[in-house]
Amino acid sequence: MTTTEAVAVRAPAWRGGFGRLWTAAVLSRFGDALRTAALPLLAASLTDEPLLIATVTACGYLPWIVFGLLGGAVADRVDQRRAMWSADVARGLLVAAFAVAVALDHATIGLLIALAFTLTTLQTLFDNAATALLPTLVDREALAGANARLMTGQQIAGGLLATPLVPLILTLGAAAPFAADAVTYLLAAALLATLRVPTPTRDPRPSGSTLRGDISEGIRALWRDRALRALCTATALTNVGMGALIATLVLLATGWLDAGTGGYAAAMTSYAVGSLVGGFVARRLADRTGRIRAVLIAGGVQTGALVVMGTVRSLIALTVALAVFGLMGMVWNVNQVTLMQQRAPAPMLGRISSAFRTLSIGAAPIGAILGGAVATAWGLNTPALLAAAVFALAVMVLTVRVTDT
Repeated sequence: MTTTEAVAVRAPAWRGGFGRLWTAAVLSRFGDALRTAALPLLAASLTDEPLLIATVTACGYLPWIVFGLLGGAVADRVDQRRAMWSADVARGLLVAAFAVAVALDHATIGLLIALAFTLTTLQTLFDNAATALLPTLVDREALAGANARLMTGQQIAGGLLATPLVPLILTLGAAAPFAADAVTYLLAAALLATLRVPTPTRDPRPSGSTLRGDISEGIRALWRDRALRALCTATALTNVGMGALIATLVLLATGWLDAGTGGYAAAMTSYAVGSLVGGFVARRLADRTGRIRAVLIAGGVQTGALVVMGTVRSLIALTVALAVFGLMGMVWNVNQVTLMQQRAPAPMLGRISSAFRTLSIGAAPIGAILGGAVATAWGLNTPALLAAAVFALAVMVLTVRVTDT
């Protein structure tokens, strides 16, 4: 294990900058979960065209492919704290305006698509800036604990608290989830604006430097780091599998297992609970094995869980497998982000993060299309088996990296 893969042994201090960042992130995720759960219901009430409804979902991915690299380059040039709160203010005002349109019955499917695209475009700047900002708020040794606490808090807010509240909030009107989301954005922006972080020290940019050149530099830096290159490739592969699974999971539960919507809800709940447990396990596993090997173990266990999902015709088996899958998914995510923050040079972290995210997130729509195709051709359980094969390939990529270390 190299020194850059050294595991975290310290926890981040809650007081000060990290506590405010955590609160802002959790608040924002709570509002996002309300909006995300309400969007399909609103889209279905506005149109019965499956393609248009699917377009709303696609707009959650497309800006990452189009603007993700640009967002990282901008994040490395500007004050990251200011970029984050400015993005949240813009998102809050946009969602508030959309809530008014819904309340006045002026919402259209075109407006919904435009909102989804614009919000995700702003997210490309926010997320890359947040990844680059965190190492300035906590010690290097506490990064793994900080990432675990951030992701766990967001999972609790979005997976366990917000989603079950949507039916209750909708009794207040179709605009209520969007109004609540707007409030959480603005509260998060206020918290972020009060952060006190050191002014970043950046080398003067060469005369004639361009955003395109900055983006290329970030991609080259990602490619030169063998560990990050392997991890990015593996993550892109797993996102193909995730796209296939997520796009067809409802069909697996309600069709192949004939478990109904209640069975689907139980399966999703087990996934959320497993993810929460994973937030507590991620750092401890890395303490024992090292960060790359923790990700490798997570991918191997997830592969087995996917095989169970696609071969065992039992709701109990599905819920247990999804709980294990979610647990190990959190182990993967926490250690992946921490490894990137530890290995990437600070002045390039936004660009390296954006290159990583763009390549990996861009794979998810491909997986969704493949999942739908194999489900149509060979059965509703086959997307899980396709995902297992892709995860196994990702594990092979990481195994080569670990063997060469």
